[in-house]
Amino acid sequence: MRKLSLIVIGLLLVPTFLLTSCDQGDEPEVLTPAFTLMKDYMINNNLDIDKIITNADGEKFVVGAPAEADLASFLAKYYIIDIRSGTDFAKNHIEGAKNVTFKDILNEGAAAGSKPVLVVCYTGQTACYATALMRLYGYSHTRALKWGMSGWNTTTAGSWNNNIKDVAKGTPSWSYDKEIAPLVLSDPIISSLSQNGEAILKSRVEQAVQDGFKTVTNADVVANPSGYFINNFFSGADYIGFGHLTNAYRILPLTLASNSYKGLEPTPGAKVVTYCYTGQTSAVITACLRVLGYDAYSLTFGMNGLYHSNSAWTSNQWSVGSSVPKELPLVN
Repeated sequence: MRKLSLIVIGLLLVPTFLLTSCDQGDEPEVLTPAFTLMKDYMINNNLDIDKIITNADGEKFVVGAPAEADLASFLAKYYIIDIRSGTDFAKNHIEGAKNVTFKDILNEGAAAGSKPVLVVCYTGQTACYATALMRLYGYSHTRALKWGMSGWNTTTAGSWNNNIKDVAKGTPSWSYDKEIAPLVLSDPIISSLSQNGEAILKSRVEQAVQDGFKTVTNADVVANPSGYFINNFFSGADYIGFGHLTNAYRILPLTLASNSYKGLEPTPGAKVVTYCYTGQTSAVITACLRVLGYDAYSLTFGMNGLYHSNSAWTSNQWSVGSSVPKELPLVN
């Protein structure tokens, strides 16, 4: 009898449970995509791509080596980190510079305190990549030494002197066609359990630092341009005047706020390659794109490695005009 009573009570409670469940059964919360949260945070905090290229105080991501008369004030201004190998640093470096591995750049940003950081490498390209990541992390006054140690002294100029080339000249991979209409594609998908844009961004930057600088060579892209989604960071006039890699999309300007980034290929494994004149701006763009979730790469040495003898040059051509190494002092 007791057993029967328990069964009856249980049956009577079932409808109550179901009704209660229905009353509490709101629709599951729809989470905002991690990319959207990060994108909104970047736009609202002066961390859009254009603000990484030139920060809110008008400081571009690179600064050239100083005139000899200004050397003392230049050295006093910056907390200088040299990310070259320990062996090369020991041979010669800028007075006061600290040798730091690439993976420790975020820690050094904190160690710098209130001083702006100057990142130094061989050619300026890896330093620019590091600078972009540090700016994205909150060290907005970080800058890279333009041309790297190659621009400091002729003794350390080999990395640039040995890499100016004309690998694209006269090949089917070089075109003077008009601009290709930009595509409108979807956002990258970022995996994150966080619903905090700042936390997502910092985690993405930390991962990019651990992964290191991602590059492709000019020879590889020229040999197989269809194997890459190619971005050209030239002005409209230079896109035609210099010519460009076949099927390259011109992406200047490129920002999150304007949605111009939607012209980039977000599919995982689709190699998004950006090139510029020197490989330094493309390093900054590549850092931003990798953090945003693109499979992004920088084409090393830019136009200087693709078609250095091109007659359309007016600036940023290595070894011409002001783009030559200075004879500033080195210590060891």
